[in-house]
Amino acid sequence: MFDLVTQKRNDGMLTFEDLVIAKGTYEKGSRDEIEQFTYQLVDVMADGVVGRSDLEVVLTSMLDAVFNVEDGEHSVHSHHGVVDIFLNAATFSEEVEGHAEKCMSFTDIRKWWSVVPSARKFLGSLLTQPDPGRSGYQVPNLLISDNISSEVLLMKKGYAWHIAGALSQPDVEEWKLLYHSSIHGLSFSTFLGNISNGGGPTVLLIKDTDGYIYGGYASQPWEKHSDFYGDMKSFIFHIYPQASIYKPSGANTNLQWFAVNFSSESIPNGIGFGGRINHFGLFLSASFDQGHTFSCTTFDSPCLSKTSRICPEVIECWGVVANGIHDEKNGNVIEGTVLDRFKEDRNMLNMVGIANSSE
Repeated sequence: MFDLVTQKRNDGMLTFEDLVIAKGTYEKGSRDEIEQFTYQLVDVMADGVVGRSDLEVVLTSMLDAVFNVEDGEHSVHSHHGVVDIFLNAATFSEEVEGHAEKCMSFTDIRKWWSVVPSARKFLGSLLTQPDPGRSGYQVPNLLISDNISSEVLLMKKGYAWHIAGALSQPDVEEWKLLYHSSIHGLSFSTFLGNISNGGGPTVLLIKDTDGYIYGGYASQPWEKHSDFYGDMKSFIFHIYPQASIYKPSGANTNLQWFAVNFSSESIPNGIGFGGRINHFGLFLSASFDQGHTFSCTTFDSPCLSKTSRICPEVIECWGVVANGIHDEKNGNVIEGTVLDRFKEDRNMLNMVGIANSSE
């Protein structure tokens, strides 16, 4: 960064004019100017190409900064393979003379930034005032009960940072564990009861029997519908073996699916994201013992697992905690109207499709 800001003069001096020009390009320039600047920033060896080793150094440094790894610690090991899942999302398509391995073209890295937005946000905020809320640094505070060990959770801090990169500031403050199949049992009815406690956006994580980890962010509460619903804030994602986020492409509005107690084969009972009926981008049947994932135009996403048919091993759901909402058990008052304070009951009615009859 220092070399780029000082226009590579190598004189060890930074002038006010250097800083103004750099900030003008890096923060206020066109998208191409900003991304070209950042592309040079990722070229750690300053040899005009971005190789796998460059990207590995950048990722390790980013994670060290985000998770406050102290100098002298073995940071590569401290991130427990998180670096690898981000590297696996990158494409190295460019053959460069004198380099044994293929490198990242500018097109490759733009594509990588689109599926790893947390990295792009981090690299785009290095000249801004350092504070906990700085773009690219936010990691949701994961709230779990005292009797639950973090060792059983699918959600790790590195995964949360990845998912949070696609969200706005209010949605990355705190996430509360609502359901975990190993703790609450592999039960759809238990899942319904637990997620009714939130009523806001949720993050669904699935680990299947092939070892793949993936899921979806639902921006709208899970409510019974006979058709797709939701808004363009929803997305699906990969976690393992590669970390990628797939946002809505705009091709259609088939974003969220939530069907309960329907008897028609044309309305499959379960939860899902994207695609079309019986050919979802991601779907879990109401039995919770099977599902599927297909490539879909809704999110311009690939199949999320090894095969299109999936067998869940662990299912986990986190609720996004809205600012100002606290647990009454802790003695804090939940702000809002009377209807807001009884949101849990209303959400349960919505899920079984009878909320309107109570209005």
